[in-house]
Amino acid sequence: MVQNIEQHSVNTVRVLAADIVRGANSGHPGAPMGCAPMAHVLFGKEMTFNPKNPKFINRDRFVLSNGHGCALQYIYLHLLGYDVSMDDLKQFRQVGSKTPGHPEAHDTPGIEVTTGPLGQGISNAVGLAAAEAQLAATYNRPGFELFNNYTYTILGDGCLQEGVSAEAVSLAGHWKLGKLIALYDDNEITIDGSTEVSFTEDVLKRFESYGWHTLSVADGDNDLAGIAAAIAEAKAVTDKPTIIKVKTTIGYGSLLQGEEKCHGAPLSVDDIKQVKEKFGFNPAEQYVVPQEVYEFYGARAAAGATAEAEWNALYEKYQQEFPAEGAELKRRLDGKLPEGWEAALPRFTPADKAVATRKLSEGVLTALADKIPELLGGSADLTGSNLTRWSQAVDFQHPSTGLGEYSGRYFRYGVREHAMFAIMNGLAAYGVNIVPFAGTFLNFLTYGWGATRLSALSHLRVIYVMTHDSIGLGEDGPTHQPIETLALSRACPNILTFRPADGNETSGTYLVALSDSSRPSVVALSRQNLPQLEGSSVEAVTKGAYVLQDAADAKVAFVATGSEVSLAVEAAKLLAEQGVPARVVSMPCSELFDEQPVEYRKSVFPAGLPVVSVEALGTFGWEKYSHAQVGMTTFGASGPAPQLYKKFGITAEAAAAKAQAVIAHYAKAGYVPELGVEF
Repeated sequence: MVQNIEQHSVNTVRVLAADIVRGANSGHPGAPMGCAPMAHVLFGKEMTFNPKNPKFINRDRFVLSNGHGCALQYIYLHLLGYDVSMDDLKQFRQVGSKTPGHPEAHDTPGIEVTTGPLGQGISNAVGLAAAEAQLAATYNRPGFELFNNYTYTILGDGCLQEGVSAEAVSLAGHWKLGKLIALYDDNEITIDGSTEVSFTEDVLKRFESYGWHTLSVADGDNDLAGIAAAIAEAKAVTDKPTIIKVKTTIGYGSLLQGEEKCHGAPLSVDDIKQVKEKFGFNPAEQYVVPQEVYEFYGARAAAGATAEAEWNALYEKYQQEFPAEGAELKRRLDGKLPEGWEAALPRFTPADKAVATRKLSEGVLTALADKIPELLGGSADLTGSNLTRWSQAVDFQHPSTGLGEYSGRYFRYGVREHAMFAIMNGLAAYGVNIVPFAGTFLNFLTYGWGATRLSALSHLRVIYVMTHDSIGLGEDGPTHQPIETLALSRACPNILTFRPADGNETSGTYLVALSDSSRPSVVALSRQNLPQLEGSSVEAVTKGAYVLQDAADAKVAFVATGSEVSLAVEAAKLLAEQGVPARVVSMPCSELFDEQPVEYRKSVFPAGLPVVSVEALGTFGWEKYSHAQVGMTTFGASGPAPQLYKKFGITAEAAAAKAQAVIAHYAKAGYVPELGVEF
């Protein structure tokens, strides 16, 4: 009989981590071996979860921010009875396995968010904790605490050095997220060696200045009781998030313990043998979990199943006691938007006045705010420019500040684009159909691109409201004028990139972005007013591109987006005056167009018809849809928008002249080549 089952369980994890990484001949054994005690306290003593239902809504959330140590999390998922078998552990880092090289939410049951790029996980955790606070304030009632889970995260020195984490934890302190508890793996090692070479700040003092509660555990290698006591103290502080600095030894038990050599490479066979001998295991055996260890963690899983059953009974009573709130919550838990919400989308005719698409976006959000309570908005200190806040919105703030309420749905992110995007990922990942959106200038999408890319990889419905979308923003100049940004967004898999041309297309953009629950949307919006176009419609956006205006026997087609669609319409008029009929195609979303049947795509761009693209951003990528391009090949400049359009040759006259040249070129050549679209 094992006298100390808890220590035996920790050592089992350490040994198994060494075997798993060695078996893959790739990975990071040091972090799992060093972090095993704190992970044991979390999974084996503190957290509430149900492995048989990984999506139990009031489960405690766990985020492994230093995702390279994912062997640790996979082992615990296996030990607890999640759908992660020993064979899955043996397939660590192999193609198609449930145990990829970094945690991916859609590959492994029990993984909350996709982590790996350092700093993203702790930032996601802030979003998860904010979601709990917002939902608790919205739906909990006396005696009915449906939402009261904790969010735990383990993070390392690398996460703390990345700037995104500083942005996010600053907000967490301001928001007083008392149910967020971070365990800092303080092993003083990064890939380059000792943190003495690059990271010597006092982390706890920094977090204290952010408004966090700070604690420390001196012996994180062995003091399980000390770790548990620190977590209990953290839970007792309800108006501050807590960081617990846990002093650990990377690769604990290895001959290389405490060195960077055990960070990112498997331990040698001989080293693993001595580790097993040291911890009381048979060095000749691999992938071994003693039965008593399975039983220990199995008891935790059983307790979680009981907790879910109790929650389900409470939820059933809640629905009877509060039928309206209960019905709304059930709809959200079922992943459905309110029935008929689409009817609230504004629609326009050419008789309506010209309006900037950022203002039209505000109109859509205002129309939908009361219809879709799961919409949570925000801005990176640009609310008055992004127009992301509807008039009746309440700010998400700790009630003690007098600035808002936790039930508020508008988030003041401050000048923190990267954290804003990462926090939105956490909000969306919580699992109650939350649809986060937030704004900044399009040019600053790339400030937070690391988080945006993870939105796409994670299949999260996150809406990026990006205003000031071209050189049309004018006087702020090239530092603020996006040139290459949409080319990047369009190149990324699983993102929808929208650039609506008028009110109907703006409404259509939100129709698609809200309806698609499996991918994020980047919505590029103009600063300058744009006319309501003849031929546009809300529904046309669903096809990605469509013939806005046509002419019999067209000799050329313009394809444009956003503010340049009306410019293309003017160019077509100039050509008509010259006896040259032209088609105008609006392409608010190229990704949607690429998904249409080949017959439809060929009907928009028929063979033999030369095409000229017009967009006041970089021309890169437009060769797929056009034979010639009108756009930017340099950075912009500072000055009034009309003057900039003239300076860079993005005018109706320039577009018409380009079309004439293209027609003449292909007439001389005797044919028009097929476009680059793969049919």
